[in-house]
Amino acid sequence: MNMQPPSRFSANSAQMPVAFNRHEMSHILSVYGRMVAAGEWRDYGISNLRDMAVFSIFRRTAEHPIYRVEKHPRFRQRQGMYSVVGMDGRILKRGQDLRTVLRVLERKLIRSVDLD
Repeated sequence: MNMQPPSRFSANSAQMPVAFNRHEMSHILSVYGRMVAAGEWRDYGISNLRDMAVFSIFRRTAEHPIYRVEKHPRFRQRQGMYSVVGMDGRILKRGQDLRTVLRVLERKLIRSVDLD
């Protein structure tokens, strides 16, 4: 009979919430910081749920998020575990590489400049 106490990372690890790791947060906060500096975004929220992690981006505090960066580990082998979702719920970009997925948000920084 096994008398060891259950480990945090054993069979119960399926019940642990999903979270962004330090490397993923570095990429997300890099884009977020540039958008804050440009005056586009002002606030964010992080949710660690049982089946996904969400980084919500807000234009103003106390409103609905304008974008959500989501991590769904169960989609790792299918369409990719990272996605960017718009305010209306449409998936703007999905893939395996977080940097590639976040490029859809960086396009908002590119603006045309009139030389006249």
